[in-house]
Amino acid sequence: MSPDGPRYAGSPRPGRTTDQADSTHLRVVSFNIAFARQVDSAIALLTSEPALRDADVILLQEMDEKATGRIAEALGLGYVYYPAVLAFRTQRPFGNAVLSRWPIVADGKIVLPHVSRFARTQRTATAATIRVGSRLVRVYSTHLGTMTDLTPASRREQLQTILADAASYPRVVIGGDMNDEGVGQLAREMGYGWPTQHGPSTHMLGRLDHIFVRGLASPDRGAAGTVLDARGSSDHLPVWAVATLDD
Repeated sequence: MSPDGPRYAGSPRPGRTTDQADSTHLRVVSFNIAFARQVDSAIALLTSEPALRDADVILLQEMDEKATGRIAEALGLGYVYYPAVLAFRTQRPFGNAVLSRWPIVADGKIVLPHVSRFARTQRTATAATIRVGSRLVRVYSTHLGTMTDLTPASRREQLQTILADAASYPRVVIGGDMNDEGVGQLAREMGYGWPTQHGPSTHMLGRLDHIFVRGLASPDRGAAGTVLDARGSSDHLPVWAVATLDD
């Protein structure tokens, strides 16, 4: 698998400006949209749900390039998307996207270790460096291997690969479908806050979707949460967190 592409990207809606935006806080959303099948429903949710509609950064999983572009356009956000594989179920690209109201100044695809047990496919993370005011924040959208395809130890190694890439950045956000309720302990051991640790199940198999932050003030319970109704857009529930940027 090549770390170079394919790559898809777009700029924020023409005329949109961040001059009046709050550069001291980031509202981050992570959402697995289930093979990007219900894009219209996802757009309706992201534009109407109070906890989601003013997001600064949106991390999407199980996306293809067309669905990513449609959502970014509807929200007026810039984006970068790297597919990982061709999904067997849909025969469309399958990967992760970062959407941002702030400029994306660098990006890349992180190839994660381990090949899935059955499909023999490999997962990736999409990385983006965004400029929030005068500060840079490194952001990752990822989707770790499933419970049937990988062991918990292998998922820890996948997350460790992202943590290693992030080590040189002072401000980091990692989010996505972790397919694991406890893998966030590894991020915590590496100095990350875990604002989404507690809450309801985000999928029938448990609380699998999470956000980790480092170099940003870790939100308290009141500054993170789960949207309890995905309104038919996915079999996952979106999670969100608000982080404060340091000086």
